[in-house]
Amino acid sequence: MRASQVSFSGMPTGKKYMGWWGDMGGPAQRGIVQYSVSPFQQNAMRGALHSYIFYGFKRIMQQAPYFAVPFAAGYGLIAWAKSKNAYYNSKAGHAELAHDE
Repeated sequence: MRASQVSFSGMPTGKKYMGWWGDMGGPAQRGIVQYSVSPFQQNAMRGALHSYIFYGFKRIMQQAPYFAVPFAAGYGLIAWAKSKNAYYNSKAGHAELAHDE
């Protein structure tokens, strides 16, 4: 296999003016393919909200035990700890702990 030569590549050399866009002065272009999208496929998000309302809610409810139970347990623990801390730092909490000393 040999390397292609500049004269066969269709590229202009340094001594040739290429011309303005669309009027290059070279041979007609070949091998250019244009693609377009069918009008039936252009609406990519059609039905996305409808599908999410029915199937998305179902999927979230199937995964709820895996995130809702730990979240509820963590929230309950934090709420208990805050109330216990508030009690220990109150006058009644100090009075309860003072008689133990």
